[in-house]
Amino acid sequence: MKFISWNIDSINAAVEHSSDRGKMTWGVLENLAAAKPDVLAIQETKLKDTGLTKKHLAALTELFPDYHIYTNSSTARKSYAGTMMISKEEPLAVDYPTIGAPGEMDQEGRIVTLEFPNFYVSTVYTPNAGSGLDRLADRQMWDDAYRAYIDGLNAKKPVIFSGDFNVAHEEIDLKHPSTNHHSAGFTDEEREKFTLLLDAGYTDTMRAKNPGTPNIYSWWAQRVKTSKVNNSGWRIDYYLVSNRIADKVTDSFVVDTGARQDHAPIQLEINL
Repeated sequence: MKFISWNIDSINAAVEHSSDRGKMTWGVLENLAAAKPDVLAIQETKLKDTGLTKKHLAALTELFPDYHIYTNSSTARKSYAGTMMISKEEPLAVDYPTIGAPGEMDQEGRIVTLEFPNFYVSTVYTPNAGSGLDRLADRQMWDDAYRAYIDGLNAKKPVIFSGDFNVAHEEIDLKHPSTNHHSAGFTDEEREKFTLLLDAGYTDTMRAKNPGTPNIYSWWAQRVKTSKVNNSGWRIDYYLVSNRIADKVTDSFVVDTGARQDHAPIQLEINL
C-alpha cells in the first residue's frame, strides 16, 4: 500500500494556481494524484469552516476520481490550520477528534482519522510553539493529549499516522542544530515529547529505513531564498507506525518537489 502526506499550505492557492508558487503547488498535487496513493493526507488546508468550495471539490474530484474526501476545518480562526484525507477505499468510520487540548487547539481542525478493517490511518497538523515560544506550554499539553489519543487507537488496532509534527527530533534532522536549540521546533521540550511518543510504541519509518543518514529534510524556509538550493532544511514531517507493523514497511522517503520551498510530501510504502 502507498500512503502520502503533505503540508500543502493552502488548498485554495493550489486550486487557483494563479501565482508562480500556486502553480508549483498545483503541479506537486498533480504528481501526487498520478502516483495513485491509497490515502493522501494533507495538512494546513486553510479552508473556511464551511470546508471545500464547489470549485475546490470539482478540482480535487477531477484529480482523484472515485476517491473519498474528508476535511476537518478550523472553526476557531478563519482559513487557518485544517487537515484533509483523500482515500481510495471508503473507510469503516471517520473521526475528527477533540483530544482535550488547551485553548482553541481542538477547534483548529488538526486531526482526521480513518478506520479500516485492520488498521487506522490518521493525520495531524501539530500546533507550532510560536516564534517567541509563547505557545510552548500549550504545545506540550497538546503533545501529551495527542499521545494519549494515538495510544487509544493503538490499543484497538495498529495505527499509521503522519503529518507536520512541527519538531525536528534529533540534531541530524536539521541543517543547523547548534543555533536552533531555543527555536520553535527544536526546543528540548518538544524533542522530549516526540521521544515519549516514539517510546510509547511507534516507529519513525524514514529514520528506521535511513539510520544515520544526514541531510534528509522535508521543510525549507520560504523567506530564505537559498534554503532549498543549499538544502538548509528541517525534517519535521513524519510517517509513524505502530511497532508491531514496522517490519512491514518497505520504503519511507521525502518526495522531490524541485525548486518549490516550504514542505515537501513524504511517502510510505507498506505491505498490509
